[in-house]
Amino acid sequence: IDAPPAQVWALVTDLAAMAARSPQVVRSTIKGGAVAQGTKFSNLNRQGPLFWPTKGKVVRFEPHTDFAFRIAENKTIWSFALEPTATGGTLLTQRRETPDGISGISLTLTKYVLGGQEGFTARLRAGMQQTLEAIKADAERARVA
Repeated sequence: IDAPPAQVWALVTDLAAMAARSPQVVRSTIKGGAVAQGTKFSNLNRQGPLFWPTKGKVVRFEPHTDFAFRIAENKTIWSFALEPTATGGTLLTQRRETPDGISGISLTLTKYVLGGQEGFTARLRAGMQQTLEAIKADAERARVA
């Protein structure tokens, strides 16, 4: 991304704006104001005609470097790693980690309601790519302005 890590950090930690960047997130509501370590939030997610709520908590918050949150319902950790580049930009990596596995209820719902693990994972990967592209566009547009 042709923008410094501080600028990209401001975008990835703006959870309320995630709905504008992620194809799955419809709305995010932050509990208690500013996003920081321990901040709790809720999401409303969508896939086609299906909607479901999730609750998240920020579990890593290292400014301009590492931001991650855990989703309570399925135990997954979503993260963004930021690294400065030699040209003054940022290498941004998004991950969906499952260090504690995925909850049984989430696996069951994915299998029977969301079209199976393979298709759901493919949609998540495509959504992550779309999210990264939107962050890149927003960061670079702001840098030009």
